[in-house]
Amino acid sequence: MGCSQSQIAASVDFEAPSLRNKKDFLLDYASEQGPFYTCDGTTELKIMTAKVGPAGSDTPPVTVVELFRECLKKNADKPAFRVERPLPEVANKIAPPSLPLDQWKQWTYQQYFDEVNLVAKALISVGFDQFDSCNVFGFNSPEWVMSQQAAIFAGGRVAGIYPTDTPEQVAYKCAHSGGSVMVLEDVQKLKKLCTIIDSVPKLKAIVVWTPSAELEKTLTRSDGSTIAVYSWADFVEKGKEVTDETLAARQAKIKASHCCGLIYTSGTTGNPKAVMISHDNIVYCASAVFGCVPALGSGGEERILSYLPLSHVAGMMTDIIGPMLLTARTQGYQCVYFARPYDLKVMSFGDRLRAVKPTIFLGVPRVWEKVAEKMKAIGAQTKGIKKKIATWAKSKGLEHQKECQIGGTGAYPSNYARADKLVLSKVKTALGLEQCKFGLTGAAPISKDTLEYFGSLGIQINELYGMSECTGATTISTDEAHLWGSCGWAVPGTEVKCFKVNPDDINEKKECDLVNDVFNASESAQGEICFRGRHIMMGYLANPDLGPEHVKEIQDKTAGAIDAEGWLHSGDKGCISTQGMVKITGRYKELIIGSGGENIAPVPIENSVKKIAGGISNIMMVGDKRKFNVALVTLKAEGATGENPGTDNLLGDALAVNSAVTTISAASKDEAWKAYITEAITQVNKGLNPPSRIQRFSILPADFSVETEELTPTLKLKRSVVSKKWNALIESMYAPDVPTGTCYIECKV
Repeated sequence: MGCSQSQIAASVDFEAPSLRNKKDFLLDYASEQGPFYTCDGTTELKIMTAKVGPAGSDTPPVTVVELFRECLKKNADKPAFRVERPLPEVANKIAPPSLPLDQWKQWTYQQYFDEVNLVAKALISVGFDQFDSCNVFGFNSPEWVMSQQAAIFAGGRVAGIYPTDTPEQVAYKCAHSGGSVMVLEDVQKLKKLCTIIDSVPKLKAIVVWTPSAELEKTLTRSDGSTIAVYSWADFVEKGKEVTDETLAARQAKIKASHCCGLIYTSGTTGNPKAVMISHDNIVYCASAVFGCVPALGSGGEERILSYLPLSHVAGMMTDIIGPMLLTARTQGYQCVYFARPYDLKVMSFGDRLRAVKPTIFLGVPRVWEKVAEKMKAIGAQTKGIKKKIATWAKSKGLEHQKECQIGGTGAYPSNYARADKLVLSKVKTALGLEQCKFGLTGAAPISKDTLEYFGSLGIQINELYGMSECTGATTISTDEAHLWGSCGWAVPGTEVKCFKVNPDDINEKKECDLVNDVFNASESAQGEICFRGRHIMMGYLANPDLGPEHVKEIQDKTAGAIDAEGWLHSGDKGCISTQGMVKITGRYKELIIGSGGENIAPVPIENSVKKIAGGISNIMMVGDKRKFNVALVTLKAEGATGENPGTDNLLGDALAVNSAVTTISAASKDEAWKAYITEAITQVNKGLNPPSRIQRFSILPADFSVETEELTPTLKLKRSVVSKKWNALIESMYAPDVPTGTCYIECKV
């Protein structure tokens, strides 16, 4: 099907993007809303529904509890969760095959609801008050989800903790959120918590969901106070001590405008901020996003594989609220299947995909890139006629996908059906994506090269763009309306605009002109991307127990994020087309400001180098307030997953640079590798003005990872951390006796 402008409105059932920029679309937003944020998360803020603008913004607010009850009215007997229990153990770094799906442990929506009710009552029994926080610490599981829902059912909120967080990070999040109960995965997580229990004075109870004979009944702080420790089964049983009437009385106080979740930002610098998400924020945003994909919920079971952190807003929306919404309000229902905790570490994730065959799949860019790397490595080993057929088939796939973008005809090239039968359908089956109705990416920029690669396989990856502060999504691309390299158009019921903003006062802003071509926007048409609507956070949480300076700091941060007219300032630089398509051209905090005052966006330059030099895994430019730019380079390594850095052994495209060199340590001293990277940087430099060019580079001894703290749990690059960690190496690249021009500086560890 084609994707002309006139067809977009029909395909997604609301105004065409070119009409989505009505002035004052939320007419009374500023006048009626009053303060745009609260400080402690207990204050009710008025929910504004649009008086003009797209339908969907008028959807009546509901609480998460009310949405859950809608599920039961339609699909109480349908499966809600499936997980492999007991967890198959890894032997010699090899994961055993997936169990047949009929052997996975299952909860129906009724069983899910009933268990949540019991856990909610157990929370009340141990002193969990309305507006309290329940911290959840561990890898994705049914118990993770039920803990969140139980906290919400008891009138409180969830405050998730990343599985990779250090004890210090756990202590901060628990204390800052005012956590009174912590639910965690296993004894290992409990031991980590034991090291910081003196730092969490409000913690009343701990629940461990993985059965263990090692479990102690109490923990004792240094002052003699104790914390009760429960197994999951015992805690569920404890819920029977509280009556249904007590729980109902608590739930009668819950409003859609109350906070139901704290999403801690990734924390690339300093302590993370806690984004307060209301019931209406998350239900509305999920409704707006999934409403743009009518294929989902058309009938039967929708499946999603849960593996991205549930403590992140994307996990909360796609793995917890989205399934409830589809189950309650569509012709189908959704079941959440849980990956194994070690899947990404031992590279057995593909086994789970092939077992589950998800109909919706969310992958952060790094996950899609890793899949592409593996597929390319397999393709590189194919020879002869098979290689020629595969290349021919992928060219047909790419030709069709290019025609599916806005302005295209949607036409299939000649012999496409044959190419699909011979190659493309088989590749999708090998990946486990043959039944995927909607593939998407978010949380970080994805390269056009990656989109094109999957397009050549017949897989369209759609981009969601947003941030925790807007409940995860403000723009969306769909199969029917997308443009590779842009991140889509505003979801129904939201406003997205581009402003020139006074860096000293966000209330001083001027709207930028729309552009005809987002890939060739003038500097004057680019500004800060800002959002407004029902999905905007309640504010950042300030905890009075941490002192007045902390409260003032958080209030200032919220005021610096949301201006007087209710616009959330993203910090992203970009432009908007006359069709409503949004393109991000840089991030203001990531911009390199050269010594001459030049603004340099590093990500497009880094991606261009990686596209030419396929053996590079990551590249990070450095040059803020410097006379020229340098780069830190990592190579593709065996076992590198994003969570961990992998080994010293090279992988995939990296092995083709010099067949005699098979390790990173050897590559860092190899002339062929130096020439290979130099050539890629030189090619990219030719298209840049002098201040934007990379003059020197170094190869690092290992890839970036969460384990080594260069990546956030959602695999975003921590530029400040990398710069600090490799400061000595960076300084050596700026030594005056080193010749200018693209040259290599050896990394000495």
